[in-house]
Amino acid sequence: MSFGPSDPRYAVPPQQPSGGARSTRNRAIAIGLSAAVVAGLAVFGTYMVLETSEAKENRAGSSSAQDGKQPGGDKGDTGGAIAGLKSWDAAELGRNHSAGDVDYPMTPPVGGDHNPSWLDCDGDVYEKAVPDVNAVHSLEHGAVWVTYSTKAADADVAKLAERVRSTPFTLMSPYADQEGAIVLSAWGKQVTVDSADDRRVDQFLAQYVQGPQTPEPGAPCTGGLATVPQ
Repeated sequence: MSFGPSDPRYAVPPQQPSGGARSTRNRAIAIGLSAAVVAGLAVFGTYMVLETSEAKENRAGSSSAQDGKQPGGDKGDTGGAIAGLKSWDAAELGRNHSAGDVDYPMTPPVGGDHNPSWLDCDGDVYEKAVPDVNAVHSLEHGAVWVTYSTKAADADVAKLAERVRSTPFTLMSPYADQEGAIVLSAWGKQVTVDSADDRRVDQFLAQYVQGPQTPEPGAPCTGGLATVPQ
């Protein structure tokens, strides 16, 4: 009997991986699994961050929308041009102190020489007419002066008084000689309206209470005359 190379008894058995090869392969598998886990965690973390950020933005948007609704209803946009606004060159409006009367070219006045004492204008509502020379000094400090004639409805006068009392750097008084029912005046600026609900009231207050037209920004609206001089 002959035994040749093809005899199965002479077949070379398959080699088993050495201990070092198995260890290397196991480490490679472990590293691969770890990398996959880390990648999965990174993707999940990114997803959670995006979800949290989106949720915060949604809550912020909802909160802003609610905050924009003030008591009394939405007043709408107070920016933009004010229809019927009259403007005077501030450089041509005198700012000297005068102890006597001043002849103003507009009614009510929006600026010019004035008395050294200003009227308190921290949301002050005067039931009687006030001297122009003192009110103009308040305008110089950045106040808005709300005046009304007998043409104004009692309900409008009451609404305006409530608004003024809640708005620093404003004052309000009757003004018999003005042509319109309601006039809002700031230094060099003025608008006439017929109703307290006219959106220009909110526009004017938003733009000119301590607005850019103020000749003396930072000057007070308290510590002046708290009562109307006789």
